[in-house]
Amino acid sequence: MLSKRCALAGGIILAVSLATPLSPAAAAEPAPQSASPSVPPAVIDAMERDLGLSEAQVVTRLANEERAAATESALSSQLGGSYGGAWLNADATKLNVATTDAAAAPAISARGAQPVVVQRSLADLDAVKQKLDQAPRKAQGSATLWYVDVTTNTVSVQAPTVEAAEALVAAAGVDRGAVSVAATAEQPKLYINIIGGSAYYIGSSRCSVGFPVTRGSVQGFTTAGHCGRAGNRTSNPSGTFQGSSFPGNDYAWVAADSGNTATPYVRGSGGALVTVRGSTQASVGASICRSGSTTGWRCGTIQQHNASVRYAQGTVSGLTRTSACAEPGDSGGSFISGNQAQGMTSGGSGNCSIGGTTYHQPVNEALSAYGLTLRTG
Repeated sequence: MLSKRCALAGGIILAVSLATPLSPAAAAEPAPQSASPSVPPAVIDAMERDLGLSEAQVVTRLANEERAAATESALSSQLGGSYGGAWLNADATKLNVATTDAAAAPAISARGAQPVVVQRSLADLDAVKQKLDQAPRKAQGSATLWYVDVTTNTVSVQAPTVEAAEALVAAAGVDRGAVSVAATAEQPKLYINIIGGSAYYIGSSRCSVGFPVTRGSVQGFTTAGHCGRAGNRTSNPSGTFQGSSFPGNDYAWVAADSGNTATPYVRGSGGALVTVRGSTQASVGASICRSGSTTGWRCGTIQQHNASVRYAQGTVSGLTRTSACAEPGDSGGSFISGNQAQGMTSGGSGNCSIGGTTYHQPVNEALSAYGLTLRTG
């Protein structure tokens, strides 16, 4: 078991369910649930398989997650500088919202969430992580990853040994009380596979399409920055990398040649098409699925946002950490929560036989950086 030191201050106990309340009659005799027309069958099938849920549980969970995302967005703005982050519990029935201001608890509970009073705001934690991001490269080389962990109100630093993690903390000069350290067996690597296959190619290398986009009249797609550099040509579909950022970030976009059409779809389970409706970021604890050219459609949950991962090629910051598995060749592929685009596969540890951890680059950052418009249905 990995060790972790928690620096979470005492919280206010107030459990509020996100599930839709039942009337007395409905509670006495539950009616059978069927999938909402807005939930793609491919999402239901994959979540049943990978999260061990029934169809009814999938539908309920996705509805809870949609409400939680809207609540989190509203409260993060309302709480301002006291906002400490938000996360869902294991079955997504309760949204916890952290604040450094105990007087804000009624406003949080009024929106159906559970207030948790913490010592540090999300801005404080982000500032600690930024110092780790700016630490000397030699010091970063001793660690594996670091990320803001809103559930413990700390910044977690993980390395092959606790001593190695402590070395990065010391080199960054951050407040030790705001950091938790742990040993990890993770060895993140990029998901490029130098073999033939489907998806798109950069010479003899294979990656996966992220999300179809447009820029004015130009059509194309987002992908991982480590898949290619500006000017590199692609095939299947044919196009040219217009911009690429890696390391530091891990995003890029490809302008497709004339004749290729950007659609609002992600390939789901069994090749079924999942329609993208938007790109609202899902909460920590929410379910998420990814599509890639090697392992297809795989699902898990969001573990943390804003993780920094050290690859052999350099450190990438601002990634989202998930329990969805991936393998070489899946790089650049789509991460989607419900029908909301989340990001492009960057790298990870493990595989889809034994399970693993995978990181994605948030899509909204790439859209903003290059002035792209996500294709939605």
